[in-house]
Amino acid sequence: MKHKYGGSRRAFLVSTVAGAAGAVATGTGLAQESQKPEEPAAAHAHDAVGKLGAFLNQDDSATIDAFTERLMPGAPGQPGARDAGVLNYIDLALAGAYADLRDFYRRGCAALEEHCRKAYSKSFAQLTAAQQDSVITAMIEGKVQSFTWPTSQAFFNTLRTHTMEGMFADPVYGGNKDFAGWRLVGFPGAQPVFTEADMASREAFTRGPILGLQAQTRRS
Repeated sequence: MKHKYGGSRRAFLVSTVAGAAGAVATGTGLAQESQKPEEPAAAHAHDAVGKLGAFLNQDDSATIDAFTERLMPGAPGQPGARDAGVLNYIDLALAGAYADLRDFYRRGCAALEEHCRKAYSKSFAQLTAAQQDSVITAMIEGKVQSFTWPTSQAFFNTLRTHTMEGMFADPVYGGNKDFAGWRLVGFPGAQPVFTEADMASREAFTRGPILGLQAQTRRS
């Protein structure tokens, strides 16, 4: 399966999982410029944003939920951003570690909605998947005139980075629900011990259980 925004889905995942998990663990996953199917996604976004979160309002939550799902769409047997709770990760991050990006997100969401209302008379979350992809492509190419600061490319890049973090960081940060991202790429998570045979093997690691910081905290 080709990923809409760069290479095969699996290659895209494998190439980003380590950096995304490491970035959120150290708090360095911020975009540099941040310092100055055919059904409407809204039909699915309702469940994800039914309750207001830590920072995002309901409209911005619906926009980000739909946007991140197009960046990392789910498929049968392959969880996407919505399955992994990426929206919750971003919401919690904006309420805490990424608080300096609040205005960046507010302005970016407002510019995106302004464009969609003018072009389609609908919000981004109400567009079909094909229309959403068209909007995202225009953002990447810098052709969405409603963006000033942040630029459309900066907003896309930041959302892409945070989507990867929400997919693959330890679940303690609010994303990677039920280890969806780790299971997707066959990452075993934190283990009590790796044997010499485990370290020497070239086969996929399958011995469980998968443990995250959250699970380890509960055990201690």
